[in-house]
Amino acid sequence: MTAPPKSFEDVDIWQKAHDFVLGVYRLTDEFPKHELFCLTSQLRRATISIPANFAEGFRKESKRDKVRFYGIAIGSLEECRYYLRLANDLGYGDTRFLKESLEEVSRMLTRYSMAIRSSF
Repeated sequence: MTAPPKSFEDVDIWQKAHDFVLGVYRLTDEFPKHELFCLTSQLRRATISIPANFAEGFRKESKRDKVRFYGIAIGSLEECRYYLRLANDLGYGDTRFLKESLEEVSRMLTRYSMAIRSSF
C-alpha cells in the first residue's frame, strides 16, 4: 500500500498541471506583443489557477472545501480550453500538445474530485 502524499507536489495531477503551466508559458512567449495584456495574460492566469487551486484544496480539512477548490480548478481548466482554441484559430501557435495535456489533467482532476465527492 502506498503512503498518502504529504504535499500537493507529490500528487500526479498537480505535477501534470504544473507541466501544463510551463508549456503555456512557452507558447505565450511567442504570442504577438499586442496580446500581452489580453490573451497572454488571461491564458496565463487561468492556467496558473489550475495547480494553485489544487494546492489550496489539498490542505483543506473538510471534503466540501476540497471539492470547492477542485471545482474552481476545473472551471479554470475549461477557461484554458477556450483560450487554447482561440490561440489556435488566430494562428498564434500549435496548441495540439497543450490540448492533449489539458485533457489528461481534466480527466485526472475530474476523477479525483468525484472520488472525494462520493465519499461524503
